[in-house]
Amino acid sequence: MAQKPLLSNRQIWDINLGFLGLQICLTLVMANTSRILSSLGANIDQLPLLWLAPPLAGLIIQPIVGYFSDKTWTKWGRRIPYVFIGTILTALMMILMPNSFVLNNVFSVIVSITFILFWTLGALNVTTQPYRSLVADMVNTQQTSKGYSVQTILANIGGIVGSLLPYILTLIGISNQVESSGKIADTVTWSFYIAAGIILVTSLKTCFSVKEYPPHLFESYNNIHAEDKQSTSYSTRKVVKALFQVSIVQLFAWLAFFIIWVYATEGLAESLWNTKDASSRGYNDAANWYGVLSGMYSVVATGFSFFIPQLSHKFGLKNLYASALFIGGLGMISLFYIKDQYLMLLPMIAVGIAWALILTIPFTIIKDIAPAKKMGFYMGILNITIVAPQILGGLTGNFIFRNLAGSSSIFMMVIAGILLFIGAASVFLITDISNKKQ
Repeated sequence: MAQKPLLSNRQIWDINLGFLGLQICLTLVMANTSRILSSLGANIDQLPLLWLAPPLAGLIIQPIVGYFSDKTWTKWGRRIPYVFIGTILTALMMILMPNSFVLNNVFSVIVSITFILFWTLGALNVTTQPYRSLVADMVNTQQTSKGYSVQTILANIGGIVGSLLPYILTLIGISNQVESSGKIADTVTWSFYIAAGIILVTSLKTCFSVKEYPPHLFESYNNIHAEDKQSTSYSTRKVVKALFQVSIVQLFAWLAFFIIWVYATEGLAESLWNTKDASSRGYNDAANWYGVLSGMYSVVATGFSFFIPQLSHKFGLKNLYASALFIGGLGMISLFYIKDQYLMLLPMIAVGIAWALILTIPFTIIKDIAPAKKMGFYMGILNITIVAPQILGGLTGNFIFRNLAGSSSIFMMVIAGILLFIGAASVFLITDISNKKQ
């Protein structure tokens, strides 16, 4: 079997560059959806169900894109055509989302924004899945960890920019208040426009810079013919086993972050600004500050990602993964007790450590054991372990909010922390990662 060539740093960064713009868009959507829905009239009981749109988009679209991109060979490549189409659609939907009122003559405001939210996340998923598979397709086994680490670094930088954009625009004088019913703050609108421009620049740079391996080289590099001769039932059982074990950790980790995304803005407004009025200045200041907190944990995750390979060698991957989730749980719980907006930056350090591992380890596990010929399909299936917990959160969120959190949005942070504790314990059920110290 021929070996994939070792790639230069520039080549690895080019493969992943579009992930920067992608994550800016995704972070803006995830950080501001509750804010937008509330500004347009949704109440706290409706938010979890309305938040079903993003994970449903991922559940439906990513496995389909993964399956078909595995079978796609064009003169432009295998994954790049999907990245290109997804990029154009994402930019268009990012422009449309803050202007959902244009559909109000046909649908209600809430139906309009939910419809647009679904297709915005759908476009993002068309782009995301091929990027995950592109690293697996292009990068030598020796550089796999580096490839996904660069992707994580760019994703977290994108998370920082996406989180801080509305706050930065407020500082330079753009209005952060809702001017009229059925509209959202100008800071949010312009943030979405800027993100649309960035994803076009970064993702198209990847599209025009990366030359995927032609079919004959890809088959040679990945020993496809030998793969076909091996027992597919054994290979399938091994991947399914790993996916099941990883999915247990993913269930608790992503459910915890889903709760943060849905309830943090309301929780901060309630706890620090003493308001629940989505049109008030205090509520929009709380929403901006939640963006700052999200930026903080993205900064930490970016920095921590550089040290994951060394730390995993020193302490063992399972110990590192479990410890990161446990520390993140402590950070989430402490948000309930802190009553100063600036002190809330400190627990975001802990949350960022957890986030770095959540974005890296599951993909590394599956990439190392999944057949190259079906990599896109299995990456799509792995995405189900990300979106299924969010769907569960959407369906049960209001019950948890009313019955376990006592209708307190800020107490939902405690629930999220406990879920990360359970996720940390579940790490030791995974048998396909080594815990040996080196």
